[in-house]
Amino acid sequence: MEELGKTGFPLQVDVVDTREAFCEKLKSEAYDVILASYSLGSWSGRDAFHLLQQAGKDIPFILMTGALGDEATVELMKEGIADCLLKERLVRLPAAVCRALEEKASREERRLASAKTSRLAQAVENVSELIVLADQQGKITFANRAFLQAYLYTEDEILAKTFPGAILSPRNSTSLVEQIMVGILESDGWKGECLHRRKDGTDFPVYLRLAQIKDTEGGLLGTLAIAQDIAERKHAEEALRRSEARVQYLVESNLIGIVIGDLGGKLIDANDAFLRLLGYSRTDLLSGTMRWDRLSPPEHRDSDQGAFEQLRKTGIAPSREKQFLRKDGTRVSVLIGAATFASAEGGVECVSFVLDVSERKHLEQQLQQAQKMEAIGSLTGGIAHDFNNLLAVIIGYSEMMLERVGLDDKMRIPAEEIRKAGNRAASLTRQLLAFSRQQVIEPRVLHLNPIVVEVEKMLRRLIGEDIELQTSLDPATGPVKADPGQIQQILLNLAVNARDAMPKGGNLIIETGNVELGAAYALHHPPCVAGPYVLLTVSDTGVGMNAETKARIFEPFFTTKEIGKGTGLGLSTVYGAVRQSGGHVWVYSEPGRGTAFKIYLPRVDRAVLQILPSEPSPDNLCGTETVLLVEDDASLRNLARDLLGQAGYTVLVGNSGVHGLKVAQRHPAPIHLLLSDVVMPGLNGPALAQKIAPIHPETRVLYVSGYTGSFAIQTGLVDSGASLLQKPFSRVSLLRKVREVLDLPRK
Repeated sequence: MEELGKTGFPLQVDVVDTREAFCEKLKSEAYDVILASYSLGSWSGRDAFHLLQQAGKDIPFILMTGALGDEATVELMKEGIADCLLKERLVRLPAAVCRALEEKASREERRLASAKTSRLAQAVENVSELIVLADQQGKITFANRAFLQAYLYTEDEILAKTFPGAILSPRNSTSLVEQIMVGILESDGWKGECLHRRKDGTDFPVYLRLAQIKDTEGGLLGTLAIAQDIAERKHAEEALRRSEARVQYLVESNLIGIVIGDLGGKLIDANDAFLRLLGYSRTDLLSGTMRWDRLSPPEHRDSDQGAFEQLRKTGIAPSREKQFLRKDGTRVSVLIGAATFASAEGGVECVSFVLDVSERKHLEQQLQQAQKMEAIGSLTGGIAHDFNNLLAVIIGYSEMMLERVGLDDKMRIPAEEIRKAGNRAASLTRQLLAFSRQQVIEPRVLHLNPIVVEVEKMLRRLIGEDIELQTSLDPATGPVKADPGQIQQILLNLAVNARDAMPKGGNLIIETGNVELGAAYALHHPPCVAGPYVLLTVSDTGVGMNAETKARIFEPFFTTKEIGKGTGLGLSTVYGAVRQSGGHVWVYSEPGRGTAFKIYLPRVDRAVLQILPSEPSPDNLCGTETVLLVEDDASLRNLARDLLGQAGYTVLVGNSGVHGLKVAQRHPAPIHLLLSDVVMPGLNGPALAQKIAPIHPETRVLYVSGYTGSFAIQTGLVDSGASLLQKPFSRVSLLRKVREVLDLPRK
């Protein structure tokens, strides 16, 4: 201790002489150095060193001995003893202690460095980055686990490769490869995106960083490369780009109006579709004057406020229908929905999607109008059918009275008035049936131009001298299939309507021509279908109509004329006649700008047949044939029986279809004609005719109908070639039709 004290070491010394005491001190104390005598009686300094090793402590151990050979000293040094000193030479002890402490410090530094290197190596192995080292010649000397997995190489395979040629894809541009090579040679390195190639030949994008590795003196040792696989990021960027492109396309496609505003009601931005819908310019928008409250009509303010409150509370305002005020003051119907989102400035804004539904609303109104007209038609047709039975009785018996009374009889005038009133009423029912498309018609293939020419003289007398009638008839106008009488009635009714609309005179123009109606027109004019048509246009320069009047002109009994000036059935008759011919009628009119009725009749390809009916003279209406009369209305049945009986026919009577069949089955002689109503309870007229045919094949059939006509033909009740007599009928019309059917040539 004296020698150590001479050197100035600050000493704190513990002395032990037994094994137990030594072990106890090792556990409880921390020492910088241990000095031990080689011989300690029952144990030795060498034993103490072994105990120190077992304790796992790194404390410099110096052994002092009286005599020890060189070989023994070497063996002890190999075991880890710091130094061996002869006791007679303890002057060397301070130097030995200093050396031992320095060696311990060096070992500690190496241990720490080794631990640091181990941790670094472990980190390099476990990071997701792809790390590779190369020496000055570019030979790869290290690659971490992530690198090997990404590039599909084993460690032995990659260590035989050179960097960067082994992993760079040839798809990289030459300039990019040159930049990478320069980065390897320069101290600043290089970073950027490039393509790397795996062992299997597939490429993937990476973000690569290159740096030079130098020794402590600045000498170049090699290159460090750290790569990140950015394939997923590139996919995400591409997906985002496509998504943004789709959104941009949606905004710029002008298929729907898109507008962004703040919660204060100010419009911030909008696409062209929205601006065009409301008639504003982008300058108007950018000026800040466009606000939701200025665009909404007053009656929508409450519903707008409710939608705004819901938007503020939930972030969504469900789609709803409303109207906007356009810049010119007109209105447009829209479907609008909105949602809030966080703005870039941190506030809350809302995006609204606005769809123009004005066209759909217009179509809905047209459809509702068509459905209303159909419903009114069904109602008026049913009324006219029942009324026709009564009129047939009134007219028939009034004609019988006129035949029986003399010219001077005081009952003749009342009978004539009854007949006139009945005929006027029958004219009204015919117009009702024309509107409901249930009257009996005789359509045939014809040209419109000859009918217009034929009616023209009558129209000139009808409309008066202060109205100029002009016609423009296209000679190439194709044929249509229609009842010529209905075409004449259409022209007469429209001419009368035009005359009343021009009390101070004007022009009435009738035009014909061929048209092709496309799918777009048909879509906007239900129930029209696309195809070839013949267009009959009747227009005037009269007072015109407003939208409210135009919406109701085809309703029966609707009229703008004074009471007693019209029945309100003229235009409803036109509507029914056109629809019964398979056509469509549309009216175009504005107050003060006249009216144009456009009638579209389907064009047909068949040749026009010139039919000249041969009507029997009144003197040749009688007969002696047997007629089976089947009618469920008792009054009408009795009238027809009396009229036929007076004309010389033998009349068999059935009060229903079933009863009429029984009468036919019991009658042994020929039945020349079946005169039957079409619609009867139990067994209708056509079904009765089918059952009678096997029993009496000689029997011809004449149907009587108050409203079935084309309706019965279209529904399959009556064959298209069947003979029909319209109710109400007069004595002459009944006898003439019966004679006509009986005189048809046998097939």
